[in-house]
Amino acid sequence: MGAAYFYHLTRAPLEAVLPMLLEKSVAAGWRVLVRGTDDNRLKWLDERLWQGRPDSFLAHGLAGGKNDAMQPIILTTADTAANNPTCILAVDGADVTAEDVAQMERVSILFDGNDEAALTRARTQWKSLTDAGCSAQYWSQESGSWEKKAER
Repeated sequence: MGAAYFYHLTRAPLEAVLPMLLEKSVAAGWRVLVRGTDDNRLKWLDERLWQGRPDSFLAHGLAGGKNDAMQPIILTTADTAANNPTCILAVDGADVTAEDVAQMERVSILFDGNDEAALTRARTQWKSLTDAGCSAQYWSQESGSWEKKAER
């Protein structure tokens, strides 16, 4: 059984944090599903990932391509992906279930700490997942670097 990691973004936006977590996930040998809630937002993130740091390359694709099964990272609004993921990065309030956590090596939930609706959604997800018996960690960047603030 995996664990749910909650990332409270307060100093850097999603488009800055997502590549870092994707690089770490791929380095761990995981195939990744980036689960969002809006196709246009995922297209925007896809463009940002292709424009990434000059010293980094993150092979990835939007779901629906002919090579989805070969992609180490798929961006989608769906619950599953053809790349047989072992890690989910949920963005923009995308749903995560206890079953997702049980089936994956890692589930990360990234949320904007400057958005009250996103904070409320993350709190609801934390309660739902921990009440279901999932291990969870809460990480915050409010001090300037990532710090673990809670664990259950």
